[in-house]
Amino acid sequence: MKKTITLWAVLTAVALLVTGCATEDPATAPVPERAGPATPPSTAPTAGHGAPEAPAAAAAYRKWGLKPFPAAPAPPAAKPVARRPGEPVPVISEIPTTEKIVFLTIDDGAEKDPGFVTMMDELKIPFTMFLTDSAIRADYGYFTPLAAQGHGVANHTLTHPNLRTLSQDAQRREICGQQERLAQRYGTTPRLFRPPYGNWNEATRAAAGQCGVDAIVLWRESMQIKNMQYQRGDRKLHPGDIILAHFRGPSELKGRTMTEMTATMLRRVQEQGFTVARLEDYV
Repeated sequence: MKKTITLWAVLTAVALLVTGCATEDPATAPVPERAGPATPPSTAPTAGHGAPEAPAAAAAYRKWGLKPFPAAPAPPAAKPVARRPGEPVPVISEIPTTEKIVFLTIDDGAEKDPGFVTMMDELKIPFTMFLTDSAIRADYGYFTPLAAQGHGVANHTLTHPNLRTLSQDAQRREICGQQERLAQRYGTTPRLFRPPYGNWNEATRAAAGQCGVDAIVLWRESMQIKNMQYQRGDRKLHPGDIILAHFRGPSELKGRTMTEMTATMLRRVQEQGFTVARLEDYV
């Protein structure tokens, strides 16, 4: 009789395994994968910038008083902004796209808040830093972990002059000199350049081209202390807009920190239904 019961128990266990049934506690049992419609590429979470994995992502965003961003769509196979041989360096303020994405750029490098390095590492939100040598030379190492996180390193001249007041040769020295300095410090020659104050002329384009720049990057919105400053009359973000911010601290932000300003900027982006993409994937 005992042998019969034992044999019956074994056969029952095998049947359960074959049919996929489980006898463990459903609260702790792993959830099996189920067939279903594929997640669209524009919303599918991916590793890397803009898509930290849940639940760690949710916890990281809560730490900074934010909600997680949806993953950015896959970038186009061909970059929509490209410098063609023999043509002047393109000057852009936005990326041609219909996707609800914007691009974050942060200038100069005067403020070196350690909390900002931690914040960007935890949130995995891409941005491009346009660095000026005179602002960063006191602590080049501060920007090394940001570059290691995958954030773009771009050129903002050696000394932050108004380029329109300089000759083409003088502009070339400012731009090429910073190209070399950044390549030496961070291992990659920048492809993108932003003229200080957004001031440029045709001599700037010629000098940038001589220095190997692929695009001169301006902006559509600039982040102030608590709100964005818009160039358009509708005071709204548009698909592909480039947003400008600065490495600034409490003395420039009326007591607010770099991380507080950044969190506010990210909320303004979310409030309008946008997510953040990596500028270098489109230029």
